[in-house]
Amino acid sequence: MTSLLVIVVVVLLGIAIWQLTKIFDLTQVGAGHASEDSGIANPRDNNIQGYFHFIFLGFIYLITIFSFWKYGSVLLGTSASEHGPDYDNLMLISMVLIFFVQTITQFLLYYFAFKYRGKGDRVAFYYADNDKLEFLWTIIPVIVLAGLILYGLYAWTNIMFIEDKDKDALYVEVYAKQFSWEVRYAGADGVLGKANIRYIDGVNTMGVDMSDPYAQDDITVNELHLPKGRQVIFKFRSQDVLHSAYMPHFRAQMNVVPGMVTEFAFTPTITTHEMRDDAGIMAKVDKINKIRSKRSADLMAEGGQALEPYIFDYFLTCNKICGQSHYNMQMKLVVDEENAFNGWLKDKTTLAAAIKESKKEAAAPIVPMGDGAPAKPADSTNTAATKPDSTAVAQATKK
Repeated sequence: MTSLLVIVVVVLLGIAIWQLTKIFDLTQVGAGHASEDSGIANPRDNNIQGYFHFIFLGFIYLITIFSFWKYGSVLLGTSASEHGPDYDNLMLISMVLIFFVQTITQFLLYYFAFKYRGKGDRVAFYYADNDKLEFLWTIIPVIVLAGLILYGLYAWTNIMFIEDKDKDALYVEVYAKQFSWEVRYAGADGVLGKANIRYIDGVNTMGVDMSDPYAQDDITVNELHLPKGRQVIFKFRSQDVLHSAYMPHFRAQMNVVPGMVTEFAFTPTITTHEMRDDAGIMAKVDKINKIRSKRSADLMAEGGQALEPYIFDYFLTCNKICGQSHYNMQMKLVVDEENAFNGWLKDKTTLAAAIKESKKEAAAPIVPMGDGAPAKPADSTNTAATKPDSTAVAQATKK
């Protein structure tokens, strides 16, 4: 604590001396003893500042070119949804326009700062106004922005307006909670049952209202699978705080708000296996595995285990800072062909069946173990079995 106090005193003393020096310089200026260090810009200072403007302009251009060269490969690449190309085109047009305008305006800004730098014999030229120039630099941004806005509204409407679309759409509920995701599929009836957090109990971790007839065939899982070429309508709910369901490769994101249901829809166009064969994705995977290989060598030299090779998978992640373990809130997302998806979903147990089985196991009679050992419930074949933990049953059911 004493050392900190000494440092603070020294810093404050230095500031005081610096301020006194500045005050002394100002008094010399007032007394008519101007010097090179008086704080008043002279022609030499103006020349130096003018050239510094050009140096900084070059720095801006160089760092821009370097960023494109160095980090251009980290972009997402091919979009895997039907609306993705429209989204990417809108982003590309916006960025090209911004880059073009920024390049020109920055050059003009620093060029004029250099050209019209202060000189002793230079007098400012008074230029009142020019109606043609005013009209020109007003109408051009208006036309460009109007075009971007109209195109953006067109893309937004096509992406967000999901009524009266595919009648064979798949309805999926994505349920967020700190710090994991759960998924519920509509069954054969194609309708999701009602849900509310007040109904959360045991294996019913999503709070599905089991008194609703539409809920009887709903299926809950911990891995999100989607069929290629079929519209998927997502219903999002949150159990606790504000989350954001972000599926970057599908150009899809929707806030998940406690107390309300938000929705989003898109049609997957590229399966997971097809995306793994994409040239851009293969290059990214190769780059990641080179980094992991180098890291594995270091770990093994320290007596640790090597990292497993990275394999590309789509993913769902939370794009809101929702708490301490926000970074770990991810879920694997798989896009299959329609037949493969239907086969995968057919093998899953309905939530109603899982709840029934859980109640049956919980109600099993207790069989004494003898020798003072704790009793365990017996199943229908009188084989000893431990009473299931509700969370464990939920996880086992959803796999």
